[in-house]
Amino acid sequence: MMVPLWLDVLDDTIRACAAQSRADLVHQLQHKRAQLLDPKLRVLVVGEAGQGKSQLINAMLNAPICAVGDDSTTSVPSVIQHADTPCAALVTGPTAVPDRDVAATERVAVPIEQLASGVSGAGKYHRAEIGIPRELLTAGLVLIDTPGLDAGWANGGGLDAAWVGHTDAVLLVSDANRQLSDVELAFLAYAIRTCPHVIVALNKTDIAPQWRKVAEENRERLADAGIPATVIPVSATLRLLAARTNNRKLNTESGFPDLIARLQHDLRTKSESLAPHTARTIAGTVVEQLCVPLRARRFALDGALVSNAASDLSEAQRQLDDLRRLSSRWQNSLADRISDLSSDIEHDLRDRTRKIMRRVDEVFDSADPGAVWDTFQPWLEENLLEAAEANYGWLVERSHWIAEKIAASFPGYRESVIPESAFRIEHDVFETVADLEKPNIGRFTFSQKVYTGLRGSYGGVVMFGLATSLAGLPLINFVSLGAGALFGGKSLKDEGESRLLRRQSLAKAAVQRHVEDFFISFSKDCKDVIRQVQRKLRDHFSAMAEDLQESILESARTAKQAADRDLTERDRHDRELQRELEDLRRLHDRANALAVVPAPAAKAVAA
Repeated sequence: MMVPLWLDVLDDTIRACAAQSRADLVHQLQHKRAQLLDPKLRVLVVGEAGQGKSQLINAMLNAPICAVGDDSTTSVPSVIQHADTPCAALVTGPTAVPDRDVAATERVAVPIEQLASGVSGAGKYHRAEIGIPRELLTAGLVLIDTPGLDAGWANGGGLDAAWVGHTDAVLLVSDANRQLSDVELAFLAYAIRTCPHVIVALNKTDIAPQWRKVAEENRERLADAGIPATVIPVSATLRLLAARTNNRKLNTESGFPDLIARLQHDLRTKSESLAPHTARTIAGTVVEQLCVPLRARRFALDGALVSNAASDLSEAQRQLDDLRRLSSRWQNSLADRISDLSSDIEHDLRDRTRKIMRRVDEVFDSADPGAVWDTFQPWLEENLLEAAEANYGWLVERSHWIAEKIAASFPGYRESVIPESAFRIEHDVFETVADLEKPNIGRFTFSQKVYTGLRGSYGGVVMFGLATSLAGLPLINFVSLGAGALFGGKSLKDEGESRLLRRQSLAKAAVQRHVEDFFISFSKDCKDVIRQVQRKLRDHFSAMAEDLQESILESARTAKQAADRDLTERDRHDRELQRELEDLRRLHDRANALAVVPAPAAKAVAA
């Protein structure tokens, strides 16, 4: 039987890795080789929480296999494949993903209904294995449901990233109401390096009137990002409804026939299309990794072949001069940007506190502080805390932006990652948000009210009593008593309004002092954080500059030492490296020449 070209290329790549003593790559490629030879098609179904990922699998299989809903969701990967009778098991072991070299230490059979209601209580178990009798799975299709995708997978971490290398295809489920998120795009960019076969299912087209526009925008975003993914709009809700009502038109409208046809095509043509495609991508990536150290060694050897050491030293001096100019530029840039950041952060915090004070004035212009203080105080503290968090969040965001701008000025470090330790704060900046103390606004007591009323009524009684005495009436009569009552009530009202104004003024002043104290304290903490970030960034980039300088000096020393070596020996090493690079280049060309059968394009789904 003739060996497929892609398998021959993959075996040669494994041998090349072994020759370079890369046991890690040998193990990875051997595992991928066995996986590609396996007739099963393993599809990793991923998606952010709430995108309908598990419901899509249920709709595809027409079975409530995966947990759906807000209260019951997938928390461990679930491997779903064909079985003559429904069965399920929870598995634990040294690794969460299946490995041919590691046996599971425990496998516990459970009722399949328990998994369908959610495996969040699986505890120590790393994955679930489910078998159901479905014609779609009979030919070897295996679906892997995963927990909700989030930023925790970044840089190869998390369950989703770990499973990518153990699957043949990735099916990303996204909401048709919006464009692909940055997390989704970043995950796809990571996935295509080891699993280049990617499908994007835009779910919930039944509730997304603009899904066609979103689908086209997503295709453009994927093309701009260099991600060769197929976008297929679907509706799990319509699919399930079509299954219940046996409605073929509704099933076609759901888009699932296109998705299933694509997966079945991938399964049928795995050895002719998917396997060569994957082998081409992986072999090309691995060969490029193998070439890097060889090129570095040959570059160092080529530098040694230069007979004129003075020329090498002159070049090293030129690079050192460029490095000194670069150091001056990035230090000035860092100082200017940090100064702007400090001013902007202070202005932003001042603006937020002024808005809070304007609201405080509106409240106390119409309300009695004594009556509303218990509800007002928590509101004020909550708004001050929100202002502090928003201000501090902007500070961190701007600090990262400054770090990226400074890093971009280093030609050899454009892809470097700024360490998070540069933004790790050594103390809690929110601990300065103190509680507001209630001012002594006083109370209008009963005795004070009696005294004020008597004092006000006295004038009315005397005034009108004297006036009516001219008419022969006694000093105290019904007229003078009525006037006294009116004057006393007026005095009580005026005194109450005056005391209310004083209480409002006292409350405003107390809040103003509290907000000002908060501004001064939190602004000082933010400035301390900015100075801390400045120092850490300065130290980080200074170390980078020193590494560059040491690299330049080391290159000069290596060139001078290499100039004294035997030319014949250097030529021999150069020919060996050149031969190895040429062999890797031919292997890379063979990988790129692998033929791939194009997959059928997804049909447009009617609205």
